[in-house]
Amino acid sequence: MNIDFLPYIFFLIALFYSSVGFGGGSSYLAILSLFLSDFYEIRSTALVLNICVVTIGTIVFIRNRVFNIKKFWPFLVFSIPMAYLGAQLRLSQKAFFLILGSALIMAGAFLILKFTAYKLESKEFNLPKKISLGGSIGLLAGISGIGGGIYLSPLLNLTSWQNPRTIASLASVFILVNSISGVIGLTMAGTFHLNQHLIFQLIIGVVLGGSIGSYLSNEKFNLRILGVLTAILVVYVGLRLVLLHGFEIKI
Repeated sequence: MNIDFLPYIFFLIALFYSSVGFGGGSSYLAILSLFLSDFYEIRSTALVLNICVVTIGTIVFIRNRVFNIKKFWPFLVFSIPMAYLGAQLRLSQKAFFLILGSALIMAGAFLILKFTAYKLESKEFNLPKKISLGGSIGLLAGISGIGGGIYLSPLLNLTSWQNPRTIASLASVFILVNSISGVIGLTMAGTFHLNQHLIFQLIIGVVLGGSIGSYLSNEKFNLRILGVLTAILVVYVGLRLVLLHGFEIKI
């Protein structure tokens, strides 16, 4: 596949991911790894695109009064410094993608069972639990070069914390702050690399896709469909990463 088609592909990725509150970082990483050899350039590009997509989503969630800072801040307070630290660590590309893919497949499978077989419920977490979840996922987000929403959202859905739309709005702002922190961490470590020509084209694609997806998320989708779409997306990304990096099978 020619690299000139990437902006169109990333447009579709951003549209789909933003509809469930994600930035698309995991798929950006997987696809860019087919075209770029510098892993830090891949991570840097994914983080920048994440920021573009979830900034739009966060604004839309705030305008639609889904965003709730009183519920969200404990998840964010330690995730930001931990994402910064994680971005400065070095990790084997293949090992990480295999671990990530396996975890996503399991999380997505449980999510599909949850949203197709059970009633949607919600419950509140105590402050220490929110802080510990935010910090640990923030660290993983920084290490992997994505915003962390694709870890946080399935976990919160599985444990019935609020409804899927509220969780999607938290995932959006979680990805935003941790992606920004990750970029700062990469910059301070001297590993923030971008292809100026390519990044400009990709930004245009994801901004257009993210704008449409964020609108659909807040105006058109019901809660159960939103949860099922999240689950399908998580399973697909996990399966793709395992097949590609474990068995060199492309899907």
